[in-house]
Amino acid sequence: LAPATGGMVEAVWFDAGPDRPGRLLLALHHLVVDGVSWRILVPDLTAAWQAAAAGRTARLEPVGTSFRTWAERLAEEAHSPGRTAELELWERMTAAPERTLGRRPLDPVRDTAGSARSLTLTMDPERTTAVLAEVPAALNASVNEVMLTALALAVTGRRRKREGGDHTAVLIDLEGHGREEFAPDIDLSRTVGWFTSLYPVRLDPGRTDQERAPAMAALKRVKEQLRALPDNGLGYGLLRHLNPHTAEALRTRPVPQISFNYLGRFAAPSDSGGADAEWTADPLTDVLGAGADPALPLAHCLEINVLTQDGVDGPRLAATWSWPDGVLSEPEVRDLAEDWFTALDALSDRPDRSMSSGWTPSDLPLVSLSQAEIDLLESEWRNS
Repeated sequence: LAPATGGMVEAVWFDAGPDRPGRLLLALHHLVVDGVSWRILVPDLTAAWQAAAAGRTARLEPVGTSFRTWAERLAEEAHSPGRTAELELWERMTAAPERTLGRRPLDPVRDTAGSARSLTLTMDPERTTAVLAEVPAALNASVNEVMLTALALAVTGRRRKREGGDHTAVLIDLEGHGREEFAPDIDLSRTVGWFTSLYPVRLDPGRTDQERAPAMAALKRVKEQLRALPDNGLGYGLLRHLNPHTAEALRTRPVPQISFNYLGRFAAPSDSGGADAEWTADPLTDVLGAGADPALPLAHCLEINVLTQDGVDGPRLAATWSWPDGVLSEPEVRDLAEDWFTALDALSDRPDRSMSSGWTPSDLPLVSLSQAEIDLLESEWRNS
């Protein structure tokens, strides 16, 4: 790849002969593809191959909003009154600096991609199903809200054990898909490119432990904190990078030490033998490969990338924790990862109708009710 001269994609076909299926290697620079893009590219490859095999011209579905148009619209949106009014929100979000997560702050010379270590832990299918389906349905929450509540509980709990005090909030760089269609004429459903957004969130689950009832109270708090952000945090990047009048104010703010990204769910390779099976990720390779310049400075003390991989026995949640060697140790990261799993289990523990539903004010936009009022109504209804 040679991005400086426009070389963003390379393709290599490995021909295994007439009796065995070949393999197509696609190498794409991250600037032109993201996780959501693969859900567009793979079906298009299938359609194009089916057409070619039948001797027809491939006719793919049209693209709604091009990546170029999207970039132009973002630049315009960054100067709109509605977006510039968000500056105060993002200044408050990053106002208070945090204590150092590891042994020392990041050093851009020492702490590079080449020094990074990683640890991947997986969750069994039964627990994964609870996290992805049962808990969100029972508690009226998204998968991201469940995972981030558990992470906030794990990090703040660790800090209280290590440092004492009353640590109830954590600042996290949250990575999202970034495909926020903020205007009715924008359609990104078939646009390929790197849309990823990155924005800081200060999550405060409150002073709690990881038993189910307190954990669910934490979920209600975190859920409302996340839903209070306009367009899933899209405005932060616009004000930080595309508006010179607001960029300086955000450039000097504290940077989160932790980043989190849930990449979503990836289907297992099909065994149907059809064309769709021919254009899926090779089961012998990683779902998403990646590479970085070893000299690239790391942006965070701890980076967490989570995905769900479907398998023959069901879905499995896999979380990869990466950190610079010398800032954190593997036992410390493993303990935190296990605490995260424990918090997820606390939220997953037998969600049923005898417990609170998880309703929060944002679920009930047609009425003006506080969280205390919602909890009281639920309690009275259950006891009636």
